[in-house]
Amino acid sequence: MNTREISRSRLPMGIDKTFVIGDIHGCLGMLKRLIDKIPWDPSKDRLIFIGDYVDRGEDSRGVIEYVVTLKQDFQNVQCLIGNHEYMLLDYLSGKDLQTYILNGGGATLMSYDRVRQNKDDPLIPPAHLEFLSSLLPMIELDNYYIVHAGFRPHVPIEDQELFDMLWIRNEFLLSEYNFGKVVIFGHTPLNNPVVMKNKIGIDTGAVFGNRLTCLELPEIRFHSVEP
Repeated sequence: MNTREISRSRLPMGIDKTFVIGDIHGCLGMLKRLIDKIPWDPSKDRLIFIGDYVDRGEDSRGVIEYVVTLKQDFQNVQCLIGNHEYMLLDYLSGKDLQTYILNGGGATLMSYDRVRQNKDDPLIPPAHLEFLSSLLPMIELDNYYIVHAGFRPHVPIEDQELFDMLWIRNEFLLSEYNFGKVVIFGHTPLNNPVVMKNKIGIDTGAVFGNRLTCLELPEIRFHSVEP
């Protein structure tokens, strides 16, 4: 897997709150209910998605369409890449067909095929491919790093490998290393959000029958919806 240049996006002036949504995995109904529930004001608040929009759940295509529309309608919506989006891009480019299918990719492909009116049309619409290709590796705020899976301890942020940012687990989860800012992450499903001195985990296993969670900053307040 090739690494990408690490991107940073600082909190702009005039932003009041930031809302960070955890791993969705095709759970469109839960996502819509969560967006309706959170006190997000698009005119002055930022909305960030932490990645893993697709796979395993019933409507990955619907999730991508919904998030693409949010990005088109509102300026302060930003989206990270998860390991599942990276696997999907590899699959579509012909690099790795088996890994994607073994990790729940079949559900995503079926969700696109169901709504394709002409079988000669591309499986993934161009606007969705553009979205997938535009996803950020990480976002840096004043007091936080936001990344899909985490960082490798004792490695400067600018030297982090994309593979770790998308896939790392125990080395990051079990570490008390100070990265300079609190790291907000998803990727590893938890029964409840975890808040530690150096990290905050917000993947609460929506696709596994648990909740879809959103973190509100700067209050560190959690919002969630049930299946």
